[in-house]
Amino acid sequence: MAAGPTGTRRPLPEFDEPPKLLVVVAPYVEAVTDLLCEGAQRLIEQANGESETVTVPGALEIPPAINLAARSERFEGFVALGCVMRGETTHYETVCEESARGLTILGLSGLCIGNGILTVDNMDQATERADPARQDKGGDAAEAALRLIELSRRFVPSGGRVGFSLPKSSLLQL
Repeated sequence: MAAGPTGTRRPLPEFDEPPKLLVVVAPYVEAVTDLLCEGAQRLIEQANGESETVTVPGALEIPPAINLAARSERFEGFVALGCVMRGETTHYETVCEESARGLTILGLSGLCIGNGILTVDNMDQATERADPARQDKGGDAAEAALRLIELSRRFVPSGGRVGFSLPKSSLLQL
């Protein structure tokens, strides 16, 4: 966890080989996602990891983007970053629930994913959570992915994935 009101960060995992992560960002609220990216990149660098960043239109597109990238087998882990702000319609609930559901399904398939999609009521809440000097939820998401990579390397040393098995040609077929 990030330093601050939510707790203190434990020492990061150490890796013999640098982990390669893909950061998938939905920059709908760019001021917030820039902060999330800053925190995530800092944590990945502190763990001597390597990363690549891609953007998608919105939070609902993050799980499909991760699913597509996982097929390449170029990445050991993924960091999902975005911000969903409550509005006047039920679209907020749909986006929050379905993006989280998609990431959970991918995680259960064995992918190492840190979920940094903020679900907030307003910009003040978003900024508080995203700011690396405050709650650092981008850093938390990167840390989660790194810790899952550490577990994956420990439990599945042959480079295979843990979780239920999905066809390699199409990681998810729902």
